[in-house]
Amino acid sequence: MLTTDHEPGLDPIPQGPTTARSLDWFRTATRWTQLTFVEDDPLHFDPEFWISVMRQSRSNALCLSAGGYMAFYPTRIPFHYRSRHLGNTDPFGDLVAGARELDMHVMARVDPHAIHADAAQAHPEWLARDADGNPIPHWAFPDIWLTDPFSTYHREFITDVAREIVRDYDVDAVFANRWEGPSAISYSEAAERRFFDDTGLHLPRTQDRTDPAWRAYTAWRSRQLSELVVLWDDAVREVRPHARFIPNRGAMLTRDLVRDLVDDRYPMFFIDKQGRSENEALWWSGRIGKRSRGMFPDRPVALITSVGPEHGEYRWKDSVADPHEIVTWMADGFVHGALPWYTKFNANVFDTRWVAPIVDAFGLHERVAGVFEGMAITSEVAILDNVRLDPTNPWAGYTAGSVDEDGFYQALVEARVPFDYLADTELTLERLAPYRVLILPNCRALSDAHCAVIREWVAGGGSLVAAHESSLVTDGDGTELALGDVLGVRLTQAPRGPVKNNYIALDPQHPLAAGFDGATRVVGGTRLVGVEPIEIPTAAGTAGADVTTVPFRFVPDYPDLPMEEVYPRGGEGSAAVVCREQPGGGRSVYLAFNVGEILWAAMQHDHARLIRNAVAWALGGEPRVRIEGQGFVDVAVRTDATSMAVALVNLNNPMAMRGQNRETIPLPPQEISVALPDGATGATARLVLADTWAPAHVADGRVHVSVPAVDVLEVAHLTWTYARPGPQQP
Repeated sequence: MLTTDHEPGLDPIPQGPTTARSLDWFRTATRWTQLTFVEDDPLHFDPEFWISVMRQSRSNALCLSAGGYMAFYPTRIPFHYRSRHLGNTDPFGDLVAGARELDMHVMARVDPHAIHADAAQAHPEWLARDADGNPIPHWAFPDIWLTDPFSTYHREFITDVAREIVRDYDVDAVFANRWEGPSAISYSEAAERRFFDDTGLHLPRTQDRTDPAWRAYTAWRSRQLSELVVLWDDAVREVRPHARFIPNRGAMLTRDLVRDLVDDRYPMFFIDKQGRSENEALWWSGRIGKRSRGMFPDRPVALITSVGPEHGEYRWKDSVADPHEIVTWMADGFVHGALPWYTKFNANVFDTRWVAPIVDAFGLHERVAGVFEGMAITSEVAILDNVRLDPTNPWAGYTAGSVDEDGFYQALVEARVPFDYLADTELTLERLAPYRVLILPNCRALSDAHCAVIREWVAGGGSLVAAHESSLVTDGDGTELALGDVLGVRLTQAPRGPVKNNYIALDPQHPLAAGFDGATRVVGGTRLVGVEPIEIPTAAGTAGADVTTVPFRFVPDYPDLPMEEVYPRGGEGSAAVVCREQPGGGRSVYLAFNVGEILWAAMQHDHARLIRNAVAWALGGEPRVRIEGQGFVDVAVRTDATSMAVALVNLNNPMAMRGQNRETIPLPPQEISVALPDGATGATARLVLADTWAPAHVADGRVHVSVPAVDVLEVAHLTWTYARPGPQQP
């Protein structure tokens, strides 16, 4: 679907500066262009090229370099370093004006992480310092110096820069990059003095994390940065009431700030994950959207994507990623709620091959955005996003994902199961209410409060799938599974491994053994937990019987060498999978090994099948949405009172598990089956990207829609029909 014509033939964007300067401007900033200037850009900056790209791509928001480390406008603030090529030009102002003529929102980018030598000499108090008191030079560029985020540079100088920008230019926000300071303690006099005044302790000077100063520093740093967010935001709002100062931070990364201080200071989030690198799957962008919604479901999130290739620590910002990669990466992100944002470093364009895929990806988003507007992303299954922050590591923050989670995610995408994330900080009965199944891939950081909520939710009919060390706790009384009473198991042996040659034996009669025909045993795990089922008395007044079964057991260990000794010795092993039909009407499945981790590492299809079967059995009936067909497809479902949108993203590519895609291979035809809501007798179906109506037929309370081959994306928009108008119709 990649075009070569940069004009996609859509309706013209309204011209003129008509964008409302409202307090909720961010809700209509849905397609972002970012241009990060370099110092020599004023020599050859062509604003008309960028205005043309923004027009063609239907961008409605712009993030543009303004100042901080380097100013690209005629600043009047002393020691605010101007590009030495700026002269009498104003590239920042020129493009701001051009964007406003396109009716776009504008956000100014500042970067406070380093300063030039003249400022360092005049203001040594602005500098970050090592344990010996020496200024810290920049790691990548000579003759510039890292700044101390707890100094007057951040609190006063950058505040003045932000005020100047929002006073002199028509912008909606200021965005700060690399604002938290270096990933090391700054031993400046100001930091030492403020830390001692606030805590009575000196800054930690050893790597011994048992030193109380480390825990105190983590909390102190969190509060200092949070107060900085508030200071900056207040400053710009005083000048321009609708404007905001939004330091770069993903939703999950706000965990290491003080939420009571910053919660209302982040109207939206920007996730700086600019593309795939190494062995990351093509669904990675969609997970970013899910993860952010799992913590802040009602706040927009934009996914910052580079037009250049990403590969670990290597940065080729003047080159171009494969166009097919760019489009699919963005599409999978925005169907799961991560708005498209592309970033281009350097206004001098050496390679224009990125323009067409940006136009295509943004065009796809514009075409589905009208359908998605007002619809909520919904699903019946959720993964609990459970993480424990180290109180002695101020830079740990939140790192996305784990190998256990990666494996479960891969299995669910392969199974075409729509699913959400739910942040453990948001784990309440109210947030759990929409879901039928909650998955704990390997949730070891569950608190008593978490377990109490899950226990109550399951008692009310919810279903639970838990694996490996989920809810494992060790205290003075020993080690146990805190949710053992829910899962119907007791711990008999502490976790062990790695085990090199483990297998699990199957009960072919159990639904979890579906699809394993011909096998009496399959590969197990490398890390095992010893459990056995327990009998739990059924409380009076419960909805159903309490039945616990063990459909899979571990084969007792035997060696993997010498080859003559590689055979089972007999006997019955401990329970590998325990299924329980809960008295409240729900179900639980406990997998007593690292099924997610081993799936992600070894890619054994049997493990994916086991996860799929466990979730299907836990659902306890037909899923609301079922997708059938060949190929690798990611599914997202949105609903409102009268309709449903089922999005199918084509991941069917030999490079799906490692970038970059080199071509778009059409996904074979798919069949969508959806349970009719109460009162509905049928549905009409329109394929949004194909721009055509699709036949929809009803059988057994479900509506069935056929979707022809999918290029990158298709959205089937189903609108419910009713036998007659009346009170039952929404």
